[in-house]
Amino acid sequence: MVAKFCYHTVFLRHPLDLWYDYNTKKLNEGSDRMRQFLNRSEMKPVIMLVALEIIALSINLFFAPHGVAAGGATGIAILVQELANVPVGLTTLAVNAVMLVLAWFLLDRATTKRILLGSVTLPILLAVTPQIMIVQDRLLAIIVGSVVFAIGVAMLYRIDASSGGTTVPPLIFKKYFGLKPAIGLLGIDLIVASFNLPVAGTEAFILAIFSIVLTSIVMNYVETGLDRKKAVYIMSTARGDAVKQNIQADLAHGMTIQHVTGGFSNDQREMLMVVVEQTDFKRLVDTVHAADPEAFMLVTEATEVHGGSFV
Repeated sequence: MVAKFCYHTVFLRHPLDLWYDYNTKKLNEGSDRMRQFLNRSEMKPVIMLVALEIIALSINLFFAPHGVAAGGATGIAILVQELANVPVGLTTLAVNAVMLVLAWFLLDRATTKRILLGSVTLPILLAVTPQIMIVQDRLLAIIVGSVVFAIGVAMLYRIDASSGGTTVPPLIFKKYFGLKPAIGLLGIDLIVASFNLPVAGTEAFILAIFSIVLTSIVMNYVETGLDRKKAVYIMSTARGDAVKQNIQADLAHGMTIQHVTGGFSNDQREMLMVVVEQTDFKRLVDTVHAADPEAFMLVTEATEVHGGSFV
């Protein structure tokens, strides 16, 4: 059994798999240290200022110079700049002021206070940050701008802060109509993006939609980290013991056994839960099928795993 374990876990593993495991482990450790750093109360004002400046840089270096409004108060400001040459910072301040008034009367005071600092600081940073076209290619500028913007917003979310603006209406929709904030925010962003059509043309509209999608994807990865794992739930009718033995022998992997009841048959069964690295997922499936080709497997994405040992 020991020889088999060594053969499968060491000598058959591709060097790239070992490199991936090492680096994802380091990334995970770095992510945990960063999370602890961001959660320190004395650092939150500094982190908020840095995050807002990152957002301001994304707008003034990538979006505004190319006239692409990808939603939000800054998107409205870019449209106004294209039409009337009004500075982005000034329009953003005006929009944020209106949103603060709405929040004051329609939302609770705690929410208004939470968005107040960001609503005032972001327009100031937009005003003092130079607006320069550093990337000539429009598509490349929007790609880079979306990634930079997503990092800034994700940092704000991490410390429970906000840049204000059009994040207010979705909170109002949720309070009075029960609409999910994510849906409300997406709807507002799409409405703002649609105004690219008459103001800046079809290409700007398509780039704005692309930016909204890309920003959402990047934010998801920034918030949950790159060290994702697979959580696999396994049920075997007749070969459960063989499945467990194969997993322990071929992957040297632990597992959790849950006792479940079939909803139709009312039969009592064991369900295994195994959390594996992305690189080990295919091996796990092959190992289970080798023991029981009819085994039932449910696979989910585990974006965060804390504690324990899974390799």
